[in-house]
Amino acid sequence: MSETNVKRTLTGTVVSDKMDKTVTVLVERKTKHPLLGKVLRVSKKYHAHDENNEFHEGDLVSIEECRPIAKTKSWRVTKLVEKAHAV
Repeated sequence: MSETNVKRTLTGTVVSDKMDKTVTVLVERKTKHPLLGKVLRVSKKYHAHDENNEFHEGDLVSIEECRPIAKTKSWRVTKLVEKAHAV
């Protein structure tokens, strides 16, 4: 029996980088309401590990599931998809 370690990956926006080595990533997905049929935006926030504090608010990042690093942190930032544009 071959065992494959497929890690879940999500893409979201960094909404907070105030913690040390941690960013809060907001992941939005669209789901259809089972009865009404309306498309709804469902969002969830994840704490992700950022070893070098290199990701900042507004960045679009990709995160992957990993072993629990802290009580609420079991995701790791893998790559920067898009840098936040300065205003």
